[in-house]
Amino acid sequence: MLSYRHAFHAGNHADVLKHLTQVLILQSLLRKDKSFFYLDTHAGAGLYDLRSESAAKTAEYADGIAKVLVKPSPPEVVKNYLSLIRDMNPQGYGSAELRHYPGSPWVAQCLLRKQDRSELFELHPSDSRILRNNMLEARRDVRRRINVHQENGFHQLRAALPPVEKRGLILIDPPYEVKSDYETVVQAVQNGYKRFATGIYAVWYPVVQRKRIDVLEQQFKESGIKNVVLIEMNVRPDSEEFGMTGSGMVVVNPPWQLVDDLKSALPWIVDCLGLEKGANWRITSLVPE
Repeated sequence: MLSYRHAFHAGNHADVLKHLTQVLILQSLLRKDKSFFYLDTHAGAGLYDLRSESAAKTAEYADGIAKVLVKPSPPEVVKNYLSLIRDMNPQGYGSAELRHYPGSPWVAQCLLRKQDRSELFELHPSDSRILRNNMLEARRDVRRRINVHQENGFHQLRAALPPVEKRGLILIDPPYEVKSDYETVVQAVQNGYKRFATGIYAVWYPVVQRKRIDVLEQQFKESGIKNVVLIEMNVRPDSEEFGMTGSGMVVVNPPWQLVDDLKSALPWIVDCLGLEKGANWRITSLVPE
């Protein structure tokens, strides 16, 4: 299916969790001079105009990044992520002024160095074309190291791994339009892990039905993959009604500071973004090292 367009959801609470986690992981890779590899299996358009018809139709950013940007006293570990968004919005970043929000490819290119490399996969023909154009506008010193492919990223992990750099982040962020995506993400990480066991894998998932997340957790526990943590943030308590109440990240080989950093950040973010009593966060070790 090719109906999903992330522009309708850009900057929402799920993006806040996903991109904060992404920034923290990439910062850990930047601590060494050695080059690293970034792969995005479902890259989307790369950059979003929050005043576009699609984004304005749902305005999910108003209950997401717009609230986070104006909340006082952010934890230190959140500041680099917030600075990245503010730098994109020199006109202001209140809900009325906020104009641009990055997708994960844009977040990555903001942090890439000229020795690092990025492989971006997006199957949707329109978004793939927009992604390619957006990446051409990336910083001149890194754009030659950014490659865009109109392909299903799930199918490309086998060919792309292991990278010559021997270190890197693989971000897996499917739309979950079909129920099988919950199983496919586990299989994708298993296949990648066999070829690149030292890589960092970050899988985003939506919380819509808790029973699906319970199954996802169990599949990772039984996957044979080591060193797996789950990070989750819910703006509402679990519900049987239709709709996403939160989201999470399953991270394989998390950098050593990631858990502590998110433990310091998530209470503040939940306090900011919680929509109902019972909003919550959790960090769980699914598989030890």
